Amino acid sequence: MKAALYPNFQKKNALCCAREACDVLSSAGIEVCVCERFRSEFADKPAVKYEDISESAKDADAVIAIGGDGTILRCAKHLMGTETKLLGINTGTLGFMAGLEADQLEKLKLLKTGEYEVSDRMTLDVYIDIGGEEKVFTAMNEVCIKSVTSRICDFSVYSDDYLIGNYRADGVLFSTPTGSTAYALSAGGPVIEPDLECIEMTQLCPHSLFSRATLFSACRRLKFVNTSSDRERLMSVSIDGEQCMDLMCGQSLCIVRGRNKIKFIDLIGNSFHESLCRKMMKPIK
Repeated sequence: MKAALYPNFQKKNALCCAREACDVLSSAGIEVCVCERFRSEFADKPAVKYEDISESAKDADAVIAIGGDGTILRCAKHLMGTETKLLGINTGTLGFMAGLEADQLEKLKLLKTGEYEVSDRMTLDVYIDIGGEEKVFTAMNEVCIKSVTSRICDFSVYSDDYLIGNYRADGVLFSTPTGSTAYALSAGGPVIEPDLECIEMTQLCPHSLFSRATLFSACRRLKFVNTSSDRERLMSVSIDGEQCMDLMCGQSLCIVRGRNKIKFIDLIGNSFHESLCRKMMKPIK
C-alpha cells in the first residue's frame, strides 16, 4: 500500500504532525511518499520516498493532506479524475473537511486494514466564455460571483432555461454540500451533509426582506447572467477563493454537477457531525 503526504508547513504543528504520520504509516507497512522539495524535513526518515504530488496522485492508494481546509482543497485539485482517496489531518482552525485531528494519528494504521469509510464528494463544473473560447473550471467548495466595486448588482438565475428569479444583491454563491460549511454558512446558508448531492444558491447581502438559500437538484444546469444596466458594474468570479475572471453586463456562465468526484476517507466514523458539534455547537452550548 502507498500513501503520499501533502503537508502545509505554514500551519502550526504541521511539520511535527507530518513526521509523526510518517512514522505511524511506516510502522503499519505502508509506503510513504513526499514531494522532493520537502527532502530536508524528512532527511532522517530512510523509509520515505520522494516524488511530485502529480505522480503520487496517479498510483497512491491515499493522499494525506496535513493543514487546514485550504490545504485539503488544494490537494483535492490534484486528485481530480483519479480514484485516489483523500484524507485530511487538521492542523488549521476549523478543519471541517478533515477526517482526523493531529492527536488521532494512530488511526492511520486503519488504512492498512481497510477499516474506514469512503464518502464521495461532488464538485461543480463552471463553463465560462472567455474571448470566444469556452473554459471549464472545477469547484470543490463554491463558485462566488460578487460585485467588484461593492455596489449592488442585478442578476438573473435560470434552472434548465427556466427563469428562477431576478435579484439585487452584492453577489451570490453556488456551493456544493462540502462547501455548505464554508462561505455559504457565513452568508446564512444551511449545513448540508457532505455526501448529499445538490447545488446550494445563497445570495450575498440581498436587497430584500425575504431571502433564503435555495437548494437545486444536482442534475440541474444553472445559468447566471449579469443584468446590471451600468456597463461599468463588473462582477468578479472566483472558484474556491481563487479569482478567474470578471463578468461584464450581459455576460453569463453555467454551473453543473462536476464530472469528477473526490473520495474522502473517514477513519473515525461520522467525522463530519463530530467536527460540527465539537467546533461549532459546543462553544455555543
